[in-house]
Amino acid sequence: MFQTYTASTRPSDGPPRLAALRNELDARGLGGFIVPRSDAHQGEYVSDHDARLGWLTGFTGSAGFCIVLPDIAGVFVDGRYRLQVRDQIAIPDFTPVDWPEIQPADWLREHAPEGAVIGFDPWLHTPDEIDRIEKGLAGSGLTLRAVESNPLDAVWPEQPAPAAGAVREHPLSLAGKSAADKRAELAAGLKRDGVAASVVTLADSLAWLMNWRGSDIIRNPVVQGFAILHDDARLDLFIDPAKVSQIPEEDGVARRAVSDFPEALRALNGATRFDPATAPVAVKTALADGVAGADPCLMAKAMKNPAELDGMRAAHRRDGAAMVEFLSWFDANALAGLTEIDMARKLEECRAATGDLLDLSFDSISSTGPNAAINHYRVTEETNRRLEPGDLFLIDSGGQYPDGTTDITRTLPVGVVEAERRDAYTRVLQGMIALSRARFPRGVAGGHLDALARYPLWLAGQDFDHGTGHGVGAALSVHEGPARISRVSTLPLQPGMILSNEPGYYRAGGWGIRIENLVIVREAAPMGDNRKMLDFETITLCPIDKRLIVAEMLTGDETAWLDAYHAWVEAELSPLVSPEARTWLEQACAPLRSS
Repeated sequence: MFQTYTASTRPSDGPPRLAALRNELDARGLGGFIVPRSDAHQGEYVSDHDARLGWLTGFTGSAGFCIVLPDIAGVFVDGRYRLQVRDQIAIPDFTPVDWPEIQPADWLREHAPEGAVIGFDPWLHTPDEIDRIEKGLAGSGLTLRAVESNPLDAVWPEQPAPAAGAVREHPLSLAGKSAADKRAELAAGLKRDGVAASVVTLADSLAWLMNWRGSDIIRNPVVQGFAILHDDARLDLFIDPAKVSQIPEEDGVARRAVSDFPEALRALNGATRFDPATAPVAVKTALADGVAGADPCLMAKAMKNPAELDGMRAAHRRDGAAMVEFLSWFDANALAGLTEIDMARKLEECRAATGDLLDLSFDSISSTGPNAAINHYRVTEETNRRLEPGDLFLIDSGGQYPDGTTDITRTLPVGVVEAERRDAYTRVLQGMIALSRARFPRGVAGGHLDALARYPLWLAGQDFDHGTGHGVGAALSVHEGPARISRVSTLPLQPGMILSNEPGYYRAGGWGIRIENLVIVREAAPMGDNRKMLDFETITLCPIDKRLIVAEMLTGDETAWLDAYHAWVEAELSPLVSPEARTWLEQACAPLRSS
């Protein structure tokens, strides 16, 4: 169940693997090849079978890709991974590329041989992705070509078998709606839109639609498979039968082998919807009458029903109690020469002690000193750092429980911390509070709200290179689309959506700060001229460390929010923790000015 700490691929493994891939490309007459992070389901996390980018390059981040050319191999990563990638890949065999600032088409125009044919696996890329590259290459003489078989797989000895994890039923008491009702509601929408069928390829959409939870992907209880939903609510389900051997057959659902999926797509009559942002290119190619449109499960899954919201609240109470046990232990042991791995293991033990932990929701980001400046740092035995006096310790972690998924970040002092770091911590906290207190009209998107969390940092000439918030699934993926709080998001927020609120600040080579709670979008209480508004309900229950706060920097409203939050945390968690942790909790939740 728990996190491992040994790097699976070392930088030195990359060069010989790159050489083998180049030989294979040359034998196939290809002038290059795109190696994505994704699998056929476009999930953020992939099984060992699909970890092609990590196997080739050593880079283990959750987003990015590599373009292999005869004389250069660019590893494209966004701002979250600029530091991490340099630690994990062999330079100069691989070259880090700042993406999305540098787009793949522009990079190919500069580096690809004249007239080169660049291959890609049509099951691992979306139509939107390939269309953007092809438009960028127009007039260059460079072309993209879908390959029938993946050349990287041909040079990967002992590639793990495809994931085949068992599926379990997600009870109606937690799902809040039967699978048959979900299919009927979505099918009615297809009929209204004049669409005969819709293809479902996202693993979390399939899990949500069927009221199943799976074990194909570590940390994410999704179900890998494909489905075709018809406008009469029939569902053709393409899945490994071994996964669902213990799940009763359901009326209206025809189970078929995954190998039948391409032919079933070709045989469809009538307009069939596919999602160009999430479906594989191979799906679009197979459809005789494909109609671009969003996965019908996306918005329904994002807007949680009352049963799902209650389950998430219950999971966060349980997880909050585990966090308090950990934090009280941390204060007693932080200066005892312990390491990042020690901290991660202890927190895992605290969560496991609840008796309800199924898995972590992602590998814990247990980081101190310069490691904390790496947004998605993953500790290994090779990078493991001891906590030192004066350091900041950042722990970003979460759990998968039967009723919900959690994700929380706290930044903690190791002894006495210098003023510059406390100033930055306070600005991060101010941004988190500003977003927590936000009221906004319907129609407002995450992109509109993102600046609230950054403004205190902007005033000091600072910022952070990741989104402020991502969607979170209900006992599903810890990162869930389509809702997010990011300057590039245009999707209006809707009641029932659950998002993270996690501003941060990072000093490369020095230290990092992040504070994260999860929030639910809800109808706001009437006030003023009674205009209909939305606001956020915070569901994360855990003290925010006050020792790093410069109290004089907070306004009265900010202090009042913090004190009210801590009073609520203490009232909810005090009955759930040990006597020793309860004593710690009382002090941690005392009003700021009295601390």
